[in-house]
Amino acid sequence: MVAAIIKYGSARRLDRGGGVSSVPLVTAASTGATNRIVTGISAYPRGGGAPFHTHNCDEQVTLLSGVGEVEVDETVTALEPYDSTYIEAGKVHAFRNTGADPMVILWIYTQPQVTRTFADTGETVAHLSDADLMGAGERP
Repeated sequence: MVAAIIKYGSARRLDRGGGVSSVPLVTAASTGATNRIVTGISAYPRGGGAPFHTHNCDEQVTLLSGVGEVEVDETVTALEPYDSTYIEAGKVHAFRNTGADPMVILWIYTQPQVTRTFADTGETVAHLSDADLMGAGERP
């Protein structure tokens, strides 16, 4: 069994489009490919969010700061710090920042190879790949 210590300040930052940034934490790169989960932190600017999408695995999200909302099954639920969500694989959902300050979330996926399928196009991309963009109209 391998242990990995990931220092947030040294972790790489990704520009996800639309002002969204992500810091991958537990990944194949940070664990020597021994991980069975994938985690990270993303920040969404005022008015920003993730478009409707699904994943190939279960997802848990905890709002760390700011305020926002999650939409699942046409139900919108307001989120404030430390509220958490659990969304099963294949369930269409979206997160949005509804406040003036950045909305910061911790995300955890239940397998090491994560995909995102955009609901509007049906396109499936590897999570955190160059094609996994959050800004409207910015996907290739």
